[in-house]
Amino acid sequence: MRKGIFNRKTNAVRAVDGVSFTVAKGETLGIVGESGCGKSTTARLLVGLEGIDAGDLIFDGDRLGVDLSLKDLWDGVQMVFQDSYASLNPRLTIEETIAFGPKMRGVAADEARRLAHELLGRVGLAPARFAGRYPHELSGGQRQRVNIARSLAMKPRLIILDEAVSALDKSVEAQVLNLLRELKDEFGLTYVFISHDLNVVRYVSDRIMVMYLGEVVEIGPVAAVWEKRAHPYTAALFAAMPSMDPDNRTEVPPLAGDPPNPIDPPSGCRFHTRCSFAEPVCGKTRPKSVAVDGAADHDAACHMLDPISGHSKSAGGSRLEAAE
Repeated sequence: MRKGIFNRKTNAVRAVDGVSFTVAKGETLGIVGESGCGKSTTARLLVGLEGIDAGDLIFDGDRLGVDLSLKDLWDGVQMVFQDSYASLNPRLTIEETIAFGPKMRGVAADEARRLAHELLGRVGLAPARFAGRYPHELSGGQRQRVNIARSLAMKPRLIILDEAVSALDKSVEAQVLNLLRELKDEFGLTYVFISHDLNVVRYVSDRIMVMYLGEVVEIGPVAAVWEKRAHPYTAALFAAMPSMDPDNRTEVPPLAGDPPNPIDPPSGCRFHTRCSFAEPVCGKTRPKSVAVDGAADHDAACHMLDPISGHSKSAGGSRLEAAE
């Protein structure tokens, strides 16, 4: 943040702060949270589109900037963006769009064109019909399939999907999700899947990571998080999901207010300003990430889970029932 006639730096927005996680080969990690929580910034950091101020990005054991250049990272990591139209060059045909990356890596033009046609067929677009078209001649679902084919053309091992299906209607969304699952098995891919739709994340993901105001508040296997939402923010997110059961209506808002300003985030637990379980310790001390019920793969950062935090509910097992 800059101001004044000399454009001096006065403050900074910490879009992602102290986020640390791993993605195992062959799995799908789902990332959820409110708008502005840092999901897309995390995605851009993973693919090298944003610089890291502190910390490390390690891919296949190589550290970015030390053992690994951005060019080498992009050989193994690709991204599919939310806006399927804005992420395509309107002056290139679909064939040229998919072949562009391989040609920049030294693949012969004929081979790159053959690869583009092969991938178009694999994502369900007949090359004879679509290869010569331009992005404005395709529907949203067709453009997103082109983006997926373009990412596959680089033969990546990891694909970042940033709200890749959120702009699609439900029938097309289901087709693209099934396509992604098929491609994952066929090409041995690893996904980082970002979405607002918890049901979509549950369908495609092996693990789920919940973010709030630039921090990770809970991470664990999808089944474990669905069974026990250990963090109050996770419980609130799940309570906000629409239900088809008329007897299970949400009559009381699970969460009130807006997230705090990321320029000046709250001290201690960043969620304490909106949490119904907040106590003085929550505003003073930043909670540690601790294992939920002793599980090695399910962690949450909440004082109620830490037996030595000093929170009055730190020893209960059903403390989040009210929030759910």
